[in-house]
Amino acid sequence: MADSLKKQYRALIEAPEILVMPGVFDGFSTAIVEKMGFKAGFISGAGISESALGLSDVGLMGLEDNLARARALADISGIPMQADADTGYGNAVNVYHTVRAFEKAGLSGVMIEDQVWPKRCGHMKGKDVIPFEEAVAKIKAAADARIDPDYIIMSRTDTFAVHGIDDVIERLNAFAEAGADLLFADALLSEDAIIKVVENISKPLCVNMGFGIRTRSTTPLIPAKRLEQIGVGAVIYPRLLTAGAITGITNALAGLQEALASEEVVERPELVASFEDILGLTKFDELTALEQKYAVGD
Repeated sequence: MADSLKKQYRALIEAPEILVMPGVFDGFSTAIVEKMGFKAGFISGAGISESALGLSDVGLMGLEDNLARARALADISGIPMQADADTGYGNAVNVYHTVRAFEKAGLSGVMIEDQVWPKRCGHMKGKDVIPFEEAVAKIKAAADARIDPDYIIMSRTDTFAVHGIDDVIERLNAFAEAGADLLFADALLSEDAIIKVVENISKPLCVNMGFGIRTRSTTPLIPAKRLEQIGVGAVIYPRLLTAGAITGITNALAGLQEALASEEVVERPELVASFEDILGLTKFDELTALEQKYAVGD
């Protein structure tokens, strides 16, 4: 199945229509994205770090933590999953083994970025990037590492904040020549900047839609249809679901506090999923069928 998902993912990347990928971070978010009809998911490294470790995305999560969680999400998903492997956790040799590990874990693609380590979330201040030649060598190693030619290498540059848009274009074209399939320029600050990049690179561009005007250091929110019109190949929403989860949990606990302060039972069904919803998302029927299949008679 993993091989068919890789082919499916490559076709989605190369299609004229924009590919929309919500950022997943756990079993619930992965299952809901698939249930609601999205064609692929982006496993957010920030989402994993923040939800699983409770720590900001500043390079504290290592390869094994990331890989274990990505493997589990790919295993339960029936749609392609794009992994976020940060900087590859070292030099080009480390990148080679990192990329191969994510492919063997069942992911349909992996992203490698050109920040120095420890990296920072793309919309945080204080970022820096590695030298041009080193960045290109790491993408070459990533491309060489793949076993299946349909496995997508997504190359990310954070150089816009450090060296400007001309360096973004130069790096992305070099990454494409080195074997990257999907190019990602993070934290571009305007639609005009996105258009300039699209018009001057040789492979599909992915952009990140985050918090828009609420965060001044990030890309403005642009409708997916408009991104498609200007030639963007894929768009990720890496923080949408983690932000939604925080709001949902907060509201559910506020409902509990309301109930605790009352002398009566206070039900707020709009705040929580039902037990049946949870069983449906977590493959209860499938697991029950396996239990029945292998049940030993009295």
